[in-house]
Amino acid sequence: MLERPERDRPARRTEVGFWIVAVAFTAVMSLGTAPSPLYPLYQERYGFSAAVVTVVFAAYAVGVIVSLFLLGHLSDQLGRRRLLLAAVVTAVASAAVFTVWPQLPGLLSARVLSGVAVGMITSTGVAALAELDAAGRPGRGGRRAAVVGTAANLGGLGFGPFLAGLLADLAPWPLHLSYVVHLVVLVAVAALLALVPETVRRPDPRPSYRPQRAAVPPELRRQFAVAALAAIVAFALFGLFAALGSAFIRGTLGSASHTLGGLSTTATFGTAALVQALVRDPAGRWAGLLGTVAVPLGLAVVVAATWWPSLPLFLAGEVAVGAGAGLMFAGAVRVVAATAAPQNRAEVLAGLFLAAYLGLTLPVLGLGAASRYAALPVVLTAYAALAAVVAVSTGRALRRARP
Repeated sequence: MLERPERDRPARRTEVGFWIVAVAFTAVMSLGTAPSPLYPLYQERYGFSAAVVTVVFAAYAVGVIVSLFLLGHLSDQLGRRRLLLAAVVTAVASAAVFTVWPQLPGLLSARVLSGVAVGMITSTGVAALAELDAAGRPGRGGRRAAVVGTAANLGGLGFGPFLAGLLADLAPWPLHLSYVVHLVVLVAVAALLALVPETVRRPDPRPSYRPQRAAVPPELRRQFAVAALAAIVAFALFGLFAALGSAFIRGTLGSASHTLGGLSTTATFGTAALVQALVRDPAGRWAGLLGTVAVPLGLAVVVAATWWPSLPLFLAGEVAVGAGAGLMFAGAVRVVAATAAPQNRAEVLAGLFLAAYLGLTLPVLGLGAASRYAALPVVLTAYAALAAVVAVSTGRALRRARP
């Protein structure tokens, strides 16, 4: 027997629930990138190298990947609200560990927990927003849910570093205060989740547990390969600035401002969120062309700004890269979602997100390892040249694969 969902809930409660989910989604994603502008402080206080910073960053991506496979899909069985609560509670634990254990083992543990929370809330938050929007505003389409979901996801990733950097410059306890703020917000959000209507009928009896599959039907493998490569390139660029953007601004460009260090990550993710919200068809010809051009152009500007130090030029290049990478990833999702059959869509998208987070992890680890043997501007130049070539070729293939 199935539990009956709350079909007769008032529209006001549905609307309130929609925005509570949006805040929860944003807060969890924000914590995921909050350490980015603080890495130079960790390096100064605890002697971390650039390679150690990339390992700490990669720990987050590992947590996301594991969570996507083992936990992210369980909201279909347990309900959206339960998994949202589990994600927020895990983020609370992460913020607490960040606060009380700033040494390397604690930092790694907190990053993994943060990644697990992000993996749980990514698909669950998107699904909950879409279902609450459809229930509260029937017949109006899903545009609002898509825009708010993008803003919560990438916007949250961009807001966390800005907040952490600003607090590090203007307030005491720079390695603790931003996590305390996140902790307070997350605890409040966890309490408010009780007000969110459930949108899923929980099956009774409950199906046996299995990890999320990432299957790709044979007829979609060519399109998927192109989309997966685009996702890898986009997230490799996001990871570059999230992991080492603050170090470039502080060490190469000579700015001691943690706010500007946070703004480095904010510029990338914030621009990606903005262009995805503004462009209705990211898989269209002109959007794809813009993304393909923006990435190598932005990377060239960033490289120039590191060899001939210029902070405005560096941030301008980051904005261009963020716009291009955002369009590339949105186009990849659009191609996969539009070409996969409904019964395979979730599994194919799971494979795409796996590719994306591998792109977030492996290239950045390689960049950190290379920085042990060469100066960061040299390593960045090589990384940017390779990324630009792959981005252009992938962008062309993605435009041909568009639905």
